[in-house]
Amino acid sequence: MAIIHNKDKRTGVTYVYESYSYWDKEKKQSRSKRRLIGRLDEETGEVIPTDGRCKKRSPFYEGDTDTDKTPRTLNEYKEAYKKLKEENEKLRKEIEKLTAVNQE
Repeated sequence: MAIIHNKDKRTGVTYVYESYSYWDKEKKQSRSKRRLIGRLDEETGEVIPTDGRCKKRSPFYEGDTDTDKTPRTLNEYKEAYKKLKEENEKLRKEIEKLTAVNQE
């Protein structure tokens, strides 16, 4: 088993993998597999665990889930859109009333 550091040229992020070898009986040769451990912090040299898909989905993510109210599904986006549209309409009516009062 070995630890591999692989730098992504597009983003500049270094990922750390655990590599292990096994014998493929059909092809009669050695093969290797990798498992992602996490990202390498360039400043401290520590490995930050991640699942490789999205840090918010990672079980190691320590973000504040109470303040993160980002819609995740299409229905949640539709509900958020509807609420924002209603709020926008209320604010427009309030602006119209204030401008009417100022013009008098």
